[in-house]
Amino acid sequence: MTSTRPLLLKNARLVDPASGREEHGGVLVSDGLIADVGHHVIAATDAEVIDCAGQVLAPGLIDMRAFIGEPGAAHRETLKSAGEAAAAGGVTTIVSMPDTNPVLDDPAIIDFVMRRARDTSIVNVRPAAALTKGLKGEEMAEIGLLREAGAVAFTDGARSVTNAQVMRRALTYARDFDALIVHHVEDPDLVAQGVMNEGEFAARLGLPGIPREAETVMLERDIRLVRLTGGRYHAAMISCADSVEIVKAAKERGLPITCGVSINNLALNENDIGEYRTFFKLSPPLRHEDDRLAMIEAIADGIVDVIVSDHNPQDVETKRLPFAEAADGAVGLETLLSAGLRLVHAGSISLPKLLRALSTRPAEILGLPAGRLTRGAPADLIVFDPEAPYVLDKRSLRSQSKNTPFEDARLEGQVTKTIVAGRMVFDRSLS
Repeated sequence: MTSTRPLLLKNARLVDPASGREEHGGVLVSDGLIADVGHHVIAATDAEVIDCAGQVLAPGLIDMRAFIGEPGAAHRETLKSAGEAAAAGGVTTIVSMPDTNPVLDDPAIIDFVMRRARDTSIVNVRPAAALTKGLKGEEMAEIGLLREAGAVAFTDGARSVTNAQVMRRALTYARDFDALIVHHVEDPDLVAQGVMNEGEFAARLGLPGIPREAETVMLERDIRLVRLTGGRYHAAMISCADSVEIVKAAKERGLPITCGVSINNLALNENDIGEYRTFFKLSPPLRHEDDRLAMIEAIADGIVDVIVSDHNPQDVETKRLPFAEAADGAVGLETLLSAGLRLVHAGSISLPKLLRALSTRPAEILGLPAGRLTRGAPADLIVFDPEAPYVLDKRSLRSQSKNTPFEDARLEGQVTKTIVAGRMVFDRSLS
């Protein structure tokens, strides 16, 4: 749809996660923005009209953690293929990780990614820049210049900064720019040769385990450094009950801390690994069922702020290996919403709270104007049927890599339309 006419989405179940409001009505879109919203919006002259047939209309999802191969590993994923996968899954904004080749530690490379994304991606791509030069954890990157170039956050992606002095300096420097530090909380020395959650199941499989302390020790250290510096800090993904308690205590002390959880750690547990299924080898690892339930409760209580896909495409060569040798990671852009809806259908969380963790809170943390159904907000919108059942066929995924942990899973909830800046970028009836 290339028309510049206003767009009227009528007969929808409006869900605004920013306010928690739900009502039947419509949304009028004009010039890429929401011009009007509510139960009174039922007609408009000169507008192109789409009947939503009672389906949910909500802000588009904002995924704060997606690895994209471009530049340097376009065989895994390109900005174009990631955009198509995101649109099909209802994700209208992707925060791309800096683990590329070359690393996103130079303003010129940030500029390249942003230009390339504008030319090839049908959704918004916001690059996160490297926290340290070359992701080596030794020398802080040029946070001020990278932020000016368009970086929305600073992270070393799947790597942890083990040097506390480097992390202290980064938090102090970032504070002066009101920049956001996003950290992968996993102590590599405690991880060591571990490949899955430490416990009885790992012992039965004969695989070396990763203790929860690999996460909590790093998280505790970081929180003490936040208290020391006052820098804005986001723990990229926590995965266990102990981490929830640590974050809760830090928030109660008023520290500028937020955190996320991977959809995989909400929808799956260590038992899903079964007979050494490498698509379930992730970082952080899938935990015990008690930890999974604790993470769901933390989302419901607002202790955990955001849910991410942790989209990490891997090709066959890196996954078709013995479990201990296979690469970490799974694709997740297309299944993020439907996997999250499992929690809604189970009665564990309300739909507005799920969407808040998938859109409103990421927007607030990143300082973006999206994530809400209000006049003047960007018209980044999704229409979806939360009850639509389907069985996932990995061959239908739009990602270039097919390493999904939800292969052949029965899921409910399909996106039917995705709109970015008022323009239809995905329509399931045409796909």
